[in-house]
Amino acid sequence: MHAKLRRLSPLLLTLGLAACDQAPRFDRAEPGEALSAGTASVRQYDRNAFAQPSANLSGARRVDFAAGNSFFRNPWVAAPATTTARDGLGPLFNTNACQNCHVRDGRGHPPAPGASNAVSMLVRLSIPATTEEHGRLLERLGVVPEPVYGTQLQDMANPGFTPEGRVRVDYRSERVRFADGHEVELRKPVLRIDRLGYGPLHPQTLFSARIAPPMIGLGLLEAIPEEAILANAEAQKRSGTGVAGQPNRVWDATHGRTVLGRFGWKAGQPSLNQQNAHAFSADLGLTTSLLPHDECTAAQSLCREAPSGGEPEVSDNIMRLMLFYTRNLGVPARRNVEDPQVLRGKGLFHQAGCAQCHTPQFTTAAEAAEPELANQVIRPYTDLLLHDMGEGLADGRPEFLASGRQWRTAPLWGIGLTETVSGHTQFLHDGRARNLLEAILWHGGEAEAARQQVLRFNAEQRDALLAFLNSL
Repeated sequence: MHAKLRRLSPLLLTLGLAACDQAPRFDRAEPGEALSAGTASVRQYDRNAFAQPSANLSGARRVDFAAGNSFFRNPWVAAPATTTARDGLGPLFNTNACQNCHVRDGRGHPPAPGASNAVSMLVRLSIPATTEEHGRLLERLGVVPEPVYGTQLQDMANPGFTPEGRVRVDYRSERVRFADGHEVELRKPVLRIDRLGYGPLHPQTLFSARIAPPMIGLGLLEAIPEEAILANAEAQKRSGTGVAGQPNRVWDATHGRTVLGRFGWKAGQPSLNQQNAHAFSADLGLTTSLLPHDECTAAQSLCREAPSGGEPEVSDNIMRLMLFYTRNLGVPARRNVEDPQVLRGKGLFHQAGCAQCHTPQFTTAAEAAEPELANQVIRPYTDLLLHDMGEGLADGRPEFLASGRQWRTAPLWGIGLTETVSGHTQFLHDGRARNLLEAILWHGGEAEAARQQVLRFNAEQRDALLAFLNSL
């Protein structure tokens, strides 16, 4: 039976094992399983494990990678300045360097109690759509901006300007009990925004707190063929398990049409280049050829009159280097893939049905944007689809086709190195989960059946499941 299981395609294995009463037994790792990113996988496991170029990137190509890295790491400054290649920051922003949120290219976290600003967490804003004009905004932006503060609260500002507000997070606790009596305390965040700099928020404002996700493997995710993602959605729908991922369809500003969304917590961006442009605009207040205007609203007159750092402030060449860098950050190879406890946990992962959404394997397209990304067998553990995750995780804020209860399946590759790289283990879109077990227990909606399976696991099974996740 084991040999037959190993010959099944990852999708059939995922769907077929989800309904099994007993965990499949994996007595050895699959061929190449340790290479999460195929030949692009890197073998570095220290605090800089997420900051490495893909292993198959040539020495000559690493020059552009290093140049892109410099623009990712180093701070931007307000205009006018003598550092003309890096001026134009703000005047309203969340940070002055990409690296401040994605520390060592890793995962952000919510603000600690008493922190002066959120740093690696931001708050998205919007209001419900009620008019024809709102409908046009939805087509292009996916949301209707809050009239005074736009689509994102910017809690920092250049000297002489007023930040939009201050973000704080409090927590309420609730306990969850396993079948064997083991209890876990979960914390539910309560967002608090004060010191509003430009007047009150719209009474129907929708809020969504988001921590910065890891940067690894993004070019490989971009290289997954669209037909493979859509085939997964169709297979899930036919499976009858209650899991039915939905593709987000979003506006591609470069091509002027609606396409598949892949990036962001709700798959609201179609490509890495557009994702980068929106990060420059909303997070740092910098203009690009794709987004040539600062995100200053009509209520922020001083912001609109601020000196420019150039037109655009981020040159097309810098955008090219940043795109190359973000496409080619390597994914660490897995550890301990032959360990019996890890193999046991892998079986439990499939038994619980986790692999229905966290799809283990894809093959990237032959026509990928970079040759190093093409024809790679990768193991990202995501389907890049939206799933209803239940009321507990809902932010109530739609984004294009994503509802207020839907989130894109987060990739799991590299997740076991989070503490090593980022210095913490805070997971999910707002960092509420303080470890992987808490993250699992927040799953609901389409993942409720998987959660219930995990709640029946005993201590040995929980340890095995976590050993598998920490091997990724």
